[in-house]
Amino acid sequence: MNSARDTRGHGTHTSSTAAGNYVAEASYFGYATGTARGVAPRARLAVYKVLWEEGLYASDVLAGMDAAVSDGVDVLSISMGFGYEIGRLHNGNPWVVTVAAGSVDRWFSGTLTLGNGLTITGWSMLPARAIVKNVGLYYNETMSPCDSAETLATLNSGPKIVICENKQQLLVSDLMRSINSFSTQSVAAAIFASDWPEVDDYYFEYNSFPFPGVVISSEDMKSVIEYAKLDFTSRASISFQETTVGTTRAPAVSSYTSRGPSRAYPRILKPDVMAPGTLVLASWTPVSSASLVRGVSLASDFNIISGTSMACPHVAGVAALLKGVHPTWSPTAIRSAMMTTANPLDNTLSPIRDNGYNLAVATPIAMGAGQIDPNRALDPGLVYDATPQDYANILYSVNFTASQIMTITRSNGYNCSNPSSDLNYPSFIALYNDEAGALVHKFERTVTNVGYGGGTYKANVTAPEGTTVTVSPKTLVFGRTGSTP
Repeated sequence: MNSARDTRGHGTHTSSTAAGNYVAEASYFGYATGTARGVAPRARLAVYKVLWEEGLYASDVLAGMDAAVSDGVDVLSISMGFGYEIGRLHNGNPWVVTVAAGSVDRWFSGTLTLGNGLTITGWSMLPARAIVKNVGLYYNETMSPCDSAETLATLNSGPKIVICENKQQLLVSDLMRSINSFSTQSVAAAIFASDWPEVDDYYFEYNSFPFPGVVISSEDMKSVIEYAKLDFTSRASISFQETTVGTTRAPAVSSYTSRGPSRAYPRILKPDVMAPGTLVLASWTPVSSASLVRGVSLASDFNIISGTSMACPHVAGVAALLKGVHPTWSPTAIRSAMMTTANPLDNTLSPIRDNGYNLAVATPIAMGAGQIDPNRALDPGLVYDATPQDYANILYSVNFTASQIMTITRSNGYNCSNPSSDLNYPSFIALYNDEAGALVHKFERTVTNVGYGGGTYKANVTAPEGTTVTVSPKTLVFGRTGSTP
């Protein structure tokens, strides 16, 4: 179709996240029910379709960007990449905002109720109002029924809820595929055990919950197995379509998000900020499958999916809000405001953790400055600004030819007499190896006061372990808005 109409769903999801209007009673098959809207619902939206069934070409993407600039677009939201390696950051050029993906404080669940009255809440996103009530349990201590079609074939005494113990701690997606491919009429539902911290990230990998079931911890599974082994009359029920808001230790860095440093230009710390990327609800095209249940594709006007693609439009929406409030700010100033006001703490006021590294404290090369905070970004106090000439100086410093620089800048009006490998950026990165011994790196930055009137700022440094950081001067005094020290 030679138009910007979406045939896959990805573009609909990302564009509605950035600037979608208010929609009441939105939900994903009963999950995340409520009023949905984009980050900047009053912004005007232009969509440029650059990926086609006939092929995916970087030249089409560049043509779309040129068209957007020509049309006067203020913010480009680009949820795509070419030629990247799994786990390695791309789209790390100095003039873009590079976004990491994190979780949100929302949990989709199902409740497992055993015949003895014990109730266990686990993770579930079955896209149906399924009824699994007072069904017998099946547990095989010697062979996991999730791994064996022969074991499932022995179920001939009516529908059962199959217990998947998961002693090998496989990915939830692998268990799902297994039980779904082996399922028979004798399997009504399944109980899966998983202690993977990124269980929410499962939806990024598989994008469906294709079988009635619930995922619980290995510790909770012990109680289920103990009850199931009592006798052959053990039974259970499972309820679905439950949503909980306000879950703790959120956000966390998602396991799938790419890590820095930037391969395009390692001297600039990337990513810049983190935004919600896991299990994000947004609009979806009705001609593309939103989920799958027992081999049947389901359509929906909304979908919940995960990825850095979902995180990017959140930041684009915030950038549009900032542009609306501060129309004279440069793109660099807007990026600076989002970075310097980002939050490195989760909702327990503890450092944000990394799901991809066994819940260790997240580092800047995983989350950048932290989770974006739109309200604080409105009034950052100071910004690290830069001009197009500053970016051209970087290109000159890496020995690009005049032709290459012209390809990027589309102009020969830049001065090449002052090449510089540094940029007036609101973050710092020094590359070194242990064999090189002590390393001293000097950074120079200029900040501009965008607060109301004058002000005084004092440096407060928390140095990374094993380093010494010195700031000079330690105090900056500004006499008016728009001034530099």
